[in-house]
Amino acid sequence: MDTISWFEEVAKNAGKVQMETLKMILEMNHGVEYMEKWLKDVDVHNMDAEALQSLYVSRVPLASHADFEPYIQRIADGETSLLTKQPITTLSLSSGTTEGRQKYIPFTSHSSKTTLQIFKLAAAYRSRVYPTREGGKILEFIYGSKPFKTKGGLLAGTATTHYFASQEFKLKQQQTKSFTCSPQEVIFSGDYKQSTYCHFLLGLFHSPQVEFITSTFAYCIVQALRLFEDYWQDLCDDLFNGTLSPKITLPGIRRSVLDVIKPDKCLATWVSSQCEELKESDWYGLIPKLWPNAKYVYSIMTGSMQPYSEKLKHYTGDRLPLVSAEYGATESWIGVNMDPCSPPENVRFTVVPTFSYFEFIPLHLHYHKACVGSTSGGDDYLEADPVPLSKVKIGQQYEIVLTTFTGLYRYRLGDVVEVAGFYKGTPKLNFICRRKLILTINIDKNTEKDLQLAVQKGSQPLIKSRAELVDFTSHAKTENQAGHYVVYWEIKGEVNDHILALCCKEIDAAFADHGYVVSRKNNSIGPLELCIVEPGTFKKIMEHFIGNGATMSQFKTPRCITNPVLLKILNLWTVKRFHSTAYM
Repeated sequence: MDTISWFEEVAKNAGKVQMETLKMILEMNHGVEYMEKWLKDVDVHNMDAEALQSLYVSRVPLASHADFEPYIQRIADGETSLLTKQPITTLSLSSGTTEGRQKYIPFTSHSSKTTLQIFKLAAAYRSRVYPTREGGKILEFIYGSKPFKTKGGLLAGTATTHYFASQEFKLKQQQTKSFTCSPQEVIFSGDYKQSTYCHFLLGLFHSPQVEFITSTFAYCIVQALRLFEDYWQDLCDDLFNGTLSPKITLPGIRRSVLDVIKPDKCLATWVSSQCEELKESDWYGLIPKLWPNAKYVYSIMTGSMQPYSEKLKHYTGDRLPLVSAEYGATESWIGVNMDPCSPPENVRFTVVPTFSYFEFIPLHLHYHKACVGSTSGGDDYLEADPVPLSKVKIGQQYEIVLTTFTGLYRYRLGDVVEVAGFYKGTPKLNFICRRKLILTINIDKNTEKDLQLAVQKGSQPLIKSRAELVDFTSHAKTENQAGHYVVYWEIKGEVNDHILALCCKEIDAAFADHGYVVSRKNNSIGPLELCIVEPGTFKKIMEHFIGNGATMSQFKTPRCITNPVLLKILNLWTVKRFHSTAYM
């Protein structure tokens, strides 16, 4: 049975498949310490799947990462049979950019297998719309980090690092018949600038064979292409001579790249002439110019990645489709993009019912907003009891709850989704936002989505100045009696102070949260402050995270900052400050 036929079968019987998936998880992990207090007396092997599902949700409580943290720490120290019977030999690190710190997540062979499965399924749907040549190349901006060992001897590193090092990563290339341009030495160099340079050199060397461009996150592609604007002349020299720039100092990378490239004067001359033209148009249409056979750009483009879509459209010259990659988290894969033609802002993810056991907490808003809420008090959501996948309703927002093969039981993921429809018996989801509250001072409650919408509206005046918002973040400043929001912007291009003052006012006025509006009107929250930072400031923030164990492949710019080190960087490199005149 081919991949799509298999998925259609499990989608048709999604409710039953979910019950069987839960039974399989509980059978595999029966007797682990975490579950003993709730299911010790239950014969899960001989119990009917439907009855077991009912018993499970009635006995086992909802949990957060904090509930599993002591068990995961003991696993890191060498203990076994705490969460799974299957050996946990590896721990994955989350990026740490959402919660402010990295979290350990159990990783087993099942994790790599489901990654291979969803990539094959997604590739099958993409190839229906954008067929690629067998044996073609993929220009992948992917980065692994050096894993470290815990006290108990387990390997710990990012989920992407584990996957890129796995047999499944090689199998994915063989089974989809598309091969990455870069060898393992480039992916695992540990120096993202040297890796990026070599990704480009090999991508250009194989330019006619490149079928698509990809990375884990849209941010990585945008960041890489910004570096290309500085690298292109050195890259042309290396293509012309079949050499490698002395800036690339790591011996492993040098050997692996020089084994591949050969002098190609015609290609180097062509690339150089294309770049001279592209420079004049601010690199508009860079991707199709240099990779003329590329069919699309493929990456995660939802949630916090959405602001980078506009820059990607610029680099594609609005001529190549942007295809949103699949929906998942370090904890589990969730859904596949069955409609690659759908623009990233409209993408819907179809739940794959074999990956985990999914529950959905219905969320009802006090105020009519896109997304408001917090997992830790001060929540503007009213919650109903969780429902199984088969009982979700179209148009309703939910928080996702996972029970995974890797030892997380009724785990609140913190993602808010809306059910947009069904494919056969499985739901199609719109990702709305992370539920975690990021900006609050008084009775105000604003999420990442609220900030994103406010920045989007506030940045409109920049268009007339032909300037570009490179990146942004925020901070709730509470040191003064009337606290206020601080928004940090990095801008490319010249903008006069009058326009920036208008932007500041527009951002402030765009926050629609009732608590914020009331607090601004009665001055219990002060005027919003817009800080303009030096070019390269957000690169310093990225390098701080990478220096502390994150990889480029998993980095996401944190949209609200409380870390004193990061605030010091932002404030040190602030060159202009504006205060909002809204509500005056």
